Amino acid sequence: MRYLSTRGASPLISFADMLLAGLAPDGGLYLPESWPQFSATEIAAFKGKPYPDVAEAVMGRLIGDSFSPAELHADIAAAYSSFTDPRIAPLRQIGPDLYLMELFHGPTLAFKDVAMQILGRLFARALKRQGGRATVLAATSGDTGSAAIAALGGLENIEVFVLHPKGRVSEVQRRQMTTAPYANVHNIAVEGTFDDAQAIVKALFAETDFARAVSLTAVNSINFARIAAQAVYYFTAAAELGPFEGKGGPVFVVPTGNFGDVFAGEAAMRMGLPVDKLWVATNSNDIMARALNEGVYAAGKAQPTLSPSMDIQVASNFERALFEASGRDANWTREQMATFGAEGSLVLSPPILAALRTRYAAARADDTETLAAIARVERETGQLIDPHTGVAVAAAFNLKLRKKVPVVVLSTAHPAKFPAAVNQATGRIPEVPPRLKAALEGDENCSVMAAEKGLVRGLIEAILPRS
Repeated sequence: MRYLSTRGASPLISFADMLLAGLAPDGGLYLPESWPQFSATEIAAFKGKPYPDVAEAVMGRLIGDSFSPAELHADIAAAYSSFTDPRIAPLRQIGPDLYLMELFHGPTLAFKDVAMQILGRLFARALKRQGGRATVLAATSGDTGSAAIAALGGLENIEVFVLHPKGRVSEVQRRQMTTAPYANVHNIAVEGTFDDAQAIVKALFAETDFARAVSLTAVNSINFARIAAQAVYYFTAAAELGPFEGKGGPVFVVPTGNFGDVFAGEAAMRMGLPVDKLWVATNSNDIMARALNEGVYAAGKAQPTLSPSMDIQVASNFERALFEASGRDANWTREQMATFGAEGSLVLSPPILAALRTRYAAARADDTETLAAIARVERETGQLIDPHTGVAVAAAFNLKLRKKVPVVVLSTAHPAKFPAAVNQATGRIPEVPPRLKAALEGDENCSVMAAEKGLVRGLIEAILPRS
């Protein structure tokens, strides 16, 4: 199994090399040279199987010979050993043909753990084999940072730098990052938006001499290993609810910011999974809803909302979807990304938009609609949901998505991570799980700086010689 760049100017590499690289040298995102395929019989056989077994099957096809089956088995078993629900991504029915897929049973109570716990172990294994060091640089809108810290904190030969937008993540999200006790973890609060933090990360990767000198890599959703691991729960959900003879499979409604979680659904589809539609649910930062509904991908100014992990105006993983929609035309993708980088907007041609709409649809929910959805779920089921899940549930309710196939809403975070929003909607404060209490009580350690690439680079260079 080899990996290519969406921009076509980087050599083909193995899964292990892609894992350590994160972003391609030409600025593109890695994807499989060709998508492995699962037959309907193979997918049906996933029903009733333990989640780790399905993860081994799906990820094994994408990993190729970079890691042995025994290595993959060991790392997946270790990754999920600390999850509080052995089903890893259980389905909970909340209405006729309407389900929540709970993805928050990992160490940091967010969906990022499902992939990051595997990625961290494979990353450390590949790095040890290579005999080198790595500098992990990640921008987070709330959950990626804590998940990366939980996966990589304390590991040898790895330094972790996490950028988050100051004042634009929840207190719980911030404290999960800044109270981490690991000497190799460095938190940076950027005075700006998530898009500002993400732009700094991309700019530092573009400084190739610097990136090479410090062995810079990424573990957020621009790293395809994350996408590979997240594709698994689309398979488990569809297998549990199927079979779908003569039908298009379930509908998945995905709260979306950086487009990685929903693109994992496209990855599953391209590997043979029957899916009726992937619904992209956005909050007021609705760049993806506008792109898919109006045909114009245009960045605005990120607005703070009750669902801060989705307060994003540049959805990095959309490049992967555009590449696939173009028939894998790397030259076209490279030109379009250059245009978007220069102008901040991109008009999607009718053929590209039509190709995207064969898989995706989109809806928007503001804070008022999100609170109403949280309240309705609590009123009708007694279940508390977080505001990101609330955005997706609002989309499912408002668009009357329920058909003759199941509708699955990806529930991406535990409600206790956003107690103020849940309390505002329901009058109830979610019970704090034991694993979250330590983060709320620990001492914080974080650097605050302006959203300037040079300041972040200077901090990295100042810390690495002492590490």
